[in-house]
Amino acid sequence: MHPMALLARTALNATAHVAPGPTGRAVFHLFVRPLGRVRVKPAEERLMGTARVDRIRVGRKEAVTYAWGDGERPVLLVHGWSSRASRLAAFAEALLARGYSPIAFDAPGNGEATGRASNILEHREIIRELHARHGDFDAVVAHSFGVIASLFALRDGVRTKRFVGIAGVGSFGLLTDAFQVMSGFGERALAAMRRHVERKLAPQEPGVWDHFDASWRPEDLGAPLLLIHDETDDLVPLAHAHVIRKAHGTRARLVVTQGLGHRRILMDPQVVAEAVEFVAGAAGAAGAAGAAEAAGLADAPAVTAEAASR
Repeated sequence: MHPMALLARTALNATAHVAPGPTGRAVFHLFVRPLGRVRVKPAEERLMGTARVDRIRVGRKEAVTYAWGDGERPVLLVHGWSSRASRLAAFAEALLARGYSPIAFDAPGNGEATGRASNILEHREIIRELHARHGDFDAVVAHSFGVIASLFALRDGVRTKRFVGIAGVGSFGLLTDAFQVMSGFGERALAAMRRHVERKLAPQEPGVWDHFDASWRPEDLGAPLLLIHDETDDLVPLAHAHVIRKAHGTRARLVVTQGLGHRRILMDPQVVAEAVEFVAGAAGAAGAAGAAEAAGLADAPAVTAEAASR
């Protein structure tokens, strides 16, 4: 750990006892800051160059939005933490070819958006605005942190017919636990951060911290889910997918891949095809998945790296 970061951690752990308010604010600012801005990959440039680009104001920051197609059958794509909209280019291209109108955005602190930080409340605000502009979504396809952020918005007035979660974060508690291990903050400092969110960022929503989890009021989504997660994901463990699946019961189907990790899963042709077929309603029907789960059968056959390479 950098000496200055170690000093900040030590200081904040100490002040959590006597000044929980300022401590919570400081820890929160560290928690919501992406690790860096990633660039558009060469394979993503052509599609991103054809997008209609716009902006959404979020407080003092601006998110950048991208849209393709004729506006009919909109599908929202939501990127993960320290990422950008272009990472979902393979899905956008496949959806566009099927007659859908993909929509995506760079959240604050990511991609071409302004600001240095982002949080789940801002994601909800952006998704709400895109819903107001484009109407109900035919589907939402989200990756990593984008999964839990999208589910948060979808339980609060945003509507979609189907939901695809790839390598998704399912528990905010697991997310903060990982942050605590990485940062070394003590329980008092983390508790101060939670109070800061509840009292300063969402004072009109009592208990909002609990509302972030995929397990909170899952019935509000009212749409079938396809979850795709790799068993070797070292950033978001497979346990997160099981949290989401359990919460949504028979409406959710989980496909476990092998050897694709957390990021390569977004570029795998078979994963993209599986997701798009589910969006189209041609595969992965929730009813069949529910029947299988009710019968106590195992998950759907895994999409393996070997199969994807054929």
